[in-house]
Amino acid sequence: MSPGPHILPNIPRISAQPQSRPYEPVCAIFRQYLRGQRLKFTPERAMILDAVLRKTALFEAEQLAVDLRQLGHRVSRATVYRTLAHLQDAGILKQVFFDNKQSYYDVIVGKQAYDYLICVTTGNVIEFSSDKLRKLRDEICREHGFEPISHQFHIFGLSPQAKTEVAGSGAKATGASGRAPINTSR
Repeated sequence: MSPGPHILPNIPRISAQPQSRPYEPVCAIFRQYLRGQRLKFTPERAMILDAVLRKTALFEAEQLAVDLRQLGHRVSRATVYRTLAHLQDAGILKQVFFDNKQSYYDVIVGKQAYDYLICVTTGNVIEFSSDKLRKLRDEICREHGFEPISHQFHIFGLSPQAKTEVAGSGAKATGASGRAPINTSR
């Protein structure tokens, strides 16, 4: 018998626990989803997943494709859109529609749900989170025997900026006039 602990020769000895990267659990979720769909975890899908997880606010699919190309990655728009659909199906992100013109994506895994105030004049979007709203959702679900998983709450109205513009021009607000940048102040 040799002195000291017996260690199998084919198992490497690790002195300290390796640092886990923050994306590993999400990567595992995505890999498991892909395996269930009999799809491969390709380098392109990994690159898109990484880029998505680095987003801190709502984003557009087209802008994600442009950002990836600017970073020197060769990726087609079709691959971006298909991967975003897979990420949605895996429960990693959600697609958010504010009107029938444009959709945005938001990473939901590991984050609390956000709801939206949407200005119908400027197109400005403000994300917010409300415990009162979540409690109301839970109460409504209990009354109807539902188990809440997620929700989306969109409030359409006029922002202070739009009210100032409307008052200054004397015109009535009729809807979004083009796409304004998204305000993601939380």
